[in-house]
Amino acid sequence: MTFKIMQRLLTRTGTSSSPNLQGNRPILCYYKNITNQLQIARISNISNWTFERVIFPGEQLLFEAVSEAELEIHVGRASGASLADKILCSSLQVRD
Repeated sequence: MTFKIMQRLLTRTGTSSSPNLQGNRPILCYYKNITNQLQIARISNISNWTFERVIFPGEQLLFEAVSEAELEIHVGRASGASLADKILCSSLQVRD
């Protein structure tokens, strides 16, 4: 990964706004980066809501989202970030 891409990823460590619940209650979700690569987690399928985080190798992420949200996992490459996985947040829900 080039220095410029890495620098851009590190300066954008995360953005978030309140989820557009539309009558839905947020759920607590858990994701862990089990790779040796820097990842970007993003939710973009919920209107009027922004979520983006840089996740370092081995790092764990707890976040709130509505169950129909999709967590996109992007991996940094020399040519830019590419979509590596898409996970329904309902499958990442923390259970008692």
